[in-house]
Amino acid sequence: MYKIKFLTIIALFWSFNISAQEKSSETIKSNYNYKDAFGPNFYSQNGNTYRTGSGMPGHQYWQNRADYELTAQLSNDDHKITGTEILTYTNNSPDELGFIWMNLDQNLFKDDARGNLIIPPSGSRNGSGGQKFDGGHKLSLVKLLSLNGKSSSVNLKYLITDTRIQIFLPENLKANGASLKLKIDFSFISPEYGSDRTGVLETKNGKIFTIAQWYPRMSVYDDVTGWNITPYTGPSEFYLEYGDFDIKITAPANHIVVSSGELLNPKEVYTAEQVKRWEAAQKSDATVLIRNANEVKDANSRPAGKANLTWHFKMQNSRDVAWASSPAFIIDAAKINLPSGKKSLAISAYPVESSGDVAWSRSTEYVKSSIELNSNKWSEYTYPAATNVAGNEGGMEYPGIVFCSWESKKASLWGVTDHEFGHNWFPMLVGSNERLHAWMDEGFNTFINTLTNDVFNNGEYKSKQKTDMHRMARFLTNPLLEPVISSPDNMKESHIGTLCYFKPSVGLTFLREQVLGEVRFDLAFKTYIDRWTYKHPTPADFFRTMENVAGEDLSWFWRGWFVNNWKADIAVDGVKYVKDDAKNGALITLSSLEKMPLPIILQIETTSGKKETIKLPVEIWARNTSWTFLYPSTENIKSITFDPDKVLLDSNSSNNVWTSN
Repeated sequence: MYKIKFLTIIALFWSFNISAQEKSSETIKSNYNYKDAFGPNFYSQNGNTYRTGSGMPGHQYWQNRADYELTAQLSNDDHKITGTEILTYTNNSPDELGFIWMNLDQNLFKDDARGNLIIPPSGSRNGSGGQKFDGGHKLSLVKLLSLNGKSSSVNLKYLITDTRIQIFLPENLKANGASLKLKIDFSFISPEYGSDRTGVLETKNGKIFTIAQWYPRMSVYDDVTGWNITPYTGPSEFYLEYGDFDIKITAPANHIVVSSGELLNPKEVYTAEQVKRWEAAQKSDATVLIRNANEVKDANSRPAGKANLTWHFKMQNSRDVAWASSPAFIIDAAKINLPSGKKSLAISAYPVESSGDVAWSRSTEYVKSSIELNSNKWSEYTYPAATNVAGNEGGMEYPGIVFCSWESKKASLWGVTDHEFGHNWFPMLVGSNERLHAWMDEGFNTFINTLTNDVFNNGEYKSKQKTDMHRMARFLTNPLLEPVISSPDNMKESHIGTLCYFKPSVGLTFLREQVLGEVRFDLAFKTYIDRWTYKHPTPADFFRTMENVAGEDLSWFWRGWFVNNWKADIAVDGVKYVKDDAKNGALITLSSLEKMPLPIILQIETTSGKKETIKLPVEIWARNTSWTFLYPSTENIKSITFDPDKVLLDSNSSNNVWTSN
């Protein structure tokens, strides 16, 4: 009984103090709830044998594999691509599969495609630009060549639904490493403008074909959702399996073809002089012209005697391949120096309209620098070549090859080149699900671009203006915006640039510069890349890795900035001196008025002009809406300013300053 009475007294004492504290903060209306911001159970699932609680792949992590032999023939006049695919699909999962799903992304350009039917009358970048043509994949053969180690020659039944094809197997594909081999014959007409990702550009010296999403591609079967069968409607990008590619592209002999991967037969497709230049470029840090502007119209700049040429490329450990072909290409190249001592090759392909010292004549320099900077900072570039192609896309990325606007110049060309090649880390190397989580590739890539942009060519394009994070926060937490973690298919098209690219990048910069510091952040971010190279991470795998490696509970930030569209608003409420005398110390009170908390940076200035900076951890908000702390003043305080340099994500600057007047 005595024990119960004692505990009751203690409880009443604490209740009185809590009520008094809450009463003192009632004068300022606050939307902040520390139980929401710092509540437990941020992760909805515990770690398991596939994905650990620390963010690593588990000891039983598995991933299926897709290897491709691809051939294609390009018809210059009618824009038709005719191809054959031999797919070897390996089922490393613990499940037997009675059917497989593949992507037929060209079906986006059929009149009755879902992606076309959801385009508003005002238009969208996600269609074919209003072009009326016979779009979509056409399949003339889907044949099983082998299954579970047994040869076959069976034409398979299949069902095409919008941009997906379900192929039914005569018996289950066995688990734990069994494989099948398929042969698919396909064709399609390339759209002139294909959702800003593929297309045909008319130039004065011929058409430039930038060809992507061109062959039936395996859907991912994973431990998270099984088959990933979300249709391709345009806004969201791709989620693909890794494997090796053998690619043969046949084009008119006056064309030059560039592709993902390494060109295996340069002597068959370039002239003897161009082969010499090609070999020189592989040893040169300066850009070497393989085919210059004056040679574009010269028939002798192409091998003679054949109507068509076949270009042979090979790509290993890739999730996709794309290519481009044109009679109008200027080609130049230079070597890329990698940290291990290995070399890669930077290549640019562009028309004479795009050449010039402020334009595409610097493209190879930009490619080389972007890849070298990111290789030294994060992890080594893994492909034998990196090719930048001038097309009618604003900017689009594929493994080892990107398409950038033929009109880009100066800082815009550097920016789009650096961004698209940054994608070779996210999602080409770290294979996240772009269809659902665009922020995990676009946002991460935009973030690493901020670092390369600052140092490229001694800061040639570095911003001269310091970023005002308060202004950023007001813009990025606009209540009309969806949460970052939303799929692009589930957000307004006009919001995609903000939510998939900009907001996550700003968030990572804030974590790096104000919460974790560069050393801890960089170690954790690099560890995430190393852990998930050639694998399929989820958002939780990223969040867990950052927390476990950096040694910090960041759930308050993940909740506010990524999972919800919360804003932060820290106010400086006032000052009271102990016993009404500044020499005894000052009690400074702060409030958190919006849903997301922030760490504290205060600049305190006394009447004598002395200034001091005080920092408080975000944990002061773990159980408080307002916070009072004792500052050891010896004289009256003239002013208190929260975040004077505007480096924190505070959305309201109007209540950040207290003055004694």
